[in-house]
Amino acid sequence: MNGKQQEFVAKTCNGMMVLLLNTLGLLVFTAVFVFGVLAITAEMIGLGVALTVVGSIVGFLVCPLFYCGLRIVKPNEAMVLTLFGKYVGTVRGEGFYFVNPFATSIAPACATAPNSASVVTSAVAPALKSNEINFSIPRRRISMKTMTLSNDKQKINDLLGNPIVIGIVVIWRVTNTYKAVFNVENYYEFLSIQCDSALRNTVRLYPYDLNDQDPGNERSLRGSSQEIAEKLRLEIQEKVEIAGLEIQEARITNLAYAPEIAAAMLQRQQASAVVDARQLIVEGAVGMVEMALEKLNDRDVVHLDEERKAAMVSNLLVVLCGNRDAQPIVNSGSLY
Repeated sequence: MNGKQQEFVAKTCNGMMVLLLNTLGLLVFTAVFVFGVLAITAEMIGLGVALTVVGSIVGFLVCPLFYCGLRIVKPNEAMVLTLFGKYVGTVRGEGFYFVNPFATSIAPACATAPNSASVVTSAVAPALKSNEINFSIPRRRISMKTMTLSNDKQKINDLLGNPIVIGIVVIWRVTNTYKAVFNVENYYEFLSIQCDSALRNTVRLYPYDLNDQDPGNERSLRGSSQEIAEKLRLEIQEKVEIAGLEIQEARITNLAYAPEIAAAMLQRQQASAVVDARQLIVEGAVGMVEMALEKLNDRDVVHLDEERKAAMVSNLLVVLCGNRDAQPIVNSGSLY
């Protein structure tokens, strides 16, 4: 089963029952030992008394070993057990358990992972501070909770070669404790590296924004966030399957042009916005002029020849398309 990299449930007993029976056994061995010593003192030496004393001494030596097999597992935690280097199962579910006293709970050594705890005593704290020594003792449990990984921002070139700064957040959890412990050295760092790799592979396939020169390409990092997030999740999931991790969600949290081209790209966006606005204004102004001429003609307000229509169109377009308010001029003469 280990060759298939699958976890299985370890053999356990009720920890409270073993604790009570072991404590009761120690009390019984204590009474037997005292009885044997009193019998020897009273010169009631015999084979039975000698065996009783020896048995009580053996009981004193064996009973403390059972205390070593008592383990506590909290909610959403798992304990991977090995016996003399062989995987013997995983304990899941909260409770008080008794396992083989010689079995060892093992977890990946990860100083930066969220399931590691630093233990520093007050006596050695000043020395550690002055010498800058990182002394940490990893926990012997694996967290099965849903966790969040937020990697540092990266500078990556998009499809058009423009450098962009992008960051993602990944929501994940451990599903296979055997793979997480034995297949990789540190599943937290392994996940972080694979997230960086998947992000680079995905970003280089899309432009930052829609390209006017290629209208057929309708997908972009800024406009297709849902599709890119799903693609990222699937790619990361494929890479971390060997570590027994499940990727629940991957989202882009930061997206911007790199500082060296941010100013140029801002000018480009502003110019594009100005062109679009001018185009809309001109289209509206032409429609308004056309409507004005039709209304004047339909209501027979005034009859305009072609030259006067051209002058009126010119004046209306100047008024409607100008950036400033028009200054009226009273014309008391004639065009002819």
